[in-house]
Amino acid sequence: MRQAGRYLPGRWFSGGQQPAPAQCEPADNPVRVQLQPLRRFPLDAAIIFSDILVIPQALGMDVRMEPGRGPVFPEPLKGPEDLQKLKPTVDVSQELGYVFRAITLTRHKIAGQVPLIGFTGAPWTLMTYMIEGGGSNTMSKAKRWLYQNPSASHQLLQNLTDVIVDYLVGQVAAGAQALQVFESHAGCLGPRQFDDFSLPYLREISRRVKQKLNAEGLEQVPMVSPVHRHLVVIIPSAPFLQIVFAKDAHYALEDLSQSGYEVVGLDWTIRPQEAREKAGKRVTLQGNLDPCALYASKENIEEMVKKMLEAFGCRSYIANLGHGLYPDMDPEHVGAFISAVHKYSEKKEN
Repeated sequence: MRQAGRYLPGRWFSGGQQPAPAQCEPADNPVRVQLQPLRRFPLDAAIIFSDILVIPQALGMDVRMEPGRGPVFPEPLKGPEDLQKLKPTVDVSQELGYVFRAITLTRHKIAGQVPLIGFTGAPWTLMTYMIEGGGSNTMSKAKRWLYQNPSASHQLLQNLTDVIVDYLVGQVAAGAQALQVFESHAGCLGPRQFDDFSLPYLREISRRVKQKLNAEGLEQVPMVSPVHRHLVVIIPSAPFLQIVFAKDAHYALEDLSQSGYEVVGLDWTIRPQEAREKAGKRVTLQGNLDPCALYASKENIEEMVKKMLEAFGCRSYIANLGHGLYPDMDPEHVGAFISAVHKYSEKKEN
């Protein structure tokens, strides 16, 4: 939705009371939305149009989209006893097959123009929605679980991880050429909680997806785990590309660079030089222009992109925003950002 449905004119997405997955069905709906930005901009990759909350829905929770509020769970998880309401196992081919069908159809429509990226929400981020009942500034209800019910929290996070692994492998089988895992709410955790309740599951997802792809004879694909859906992704020619983006979790950069992901995504609140020092040479960095910079003039956008590329360099780097796009952003300014990325990256490469 951030890539196409929220800022481009003529988008089909209009919210409403439908469950979130219904907005992604039938399969040709997300395909039409996905093709909009590719027709307008020289993007380097496409991300399938879906929603991270399809997984809680597949686990048996009711998810609705309310105008002006976003995703809402009418019956959120209130205590550990509510875990019994969730399905113990999920047949992803049955519950999430509509995503797989959309991926396959989109691959055919793209016709090799750019790589197609599949994605999922990360366990902690999904857990916050399932407990908070929607978006939250504090995540206090979800964090209360971590402090008061650590065993139940790990049980839920593990359940989500198991579904996520199968879901991502299914996306590869359907035609996804890269994968992203969005830990959107990493910044709500302190270092200790992040180490206990986020990082282990991010590592497990990366490891198990690779293992299952090998076991099932599927081609290994790049994996991406940024906190927010981004705009421009330049896929390096690495056999494994996994991107982990933990917004506001600067304290975790060193750990994230050693977590099995080849790319660490950055928000806009960290200096490139500092990120390089913390991440070292083990990983590629991605980011990190403030998305609100797109409200500036086109000339200023170009200058900011130039400085960003000068700071990061063109080696082991993916030019990107440090967060998602907002609904009121001018597509012309989005285009100015993309053009500047190509202009100055090509100059530096030459």
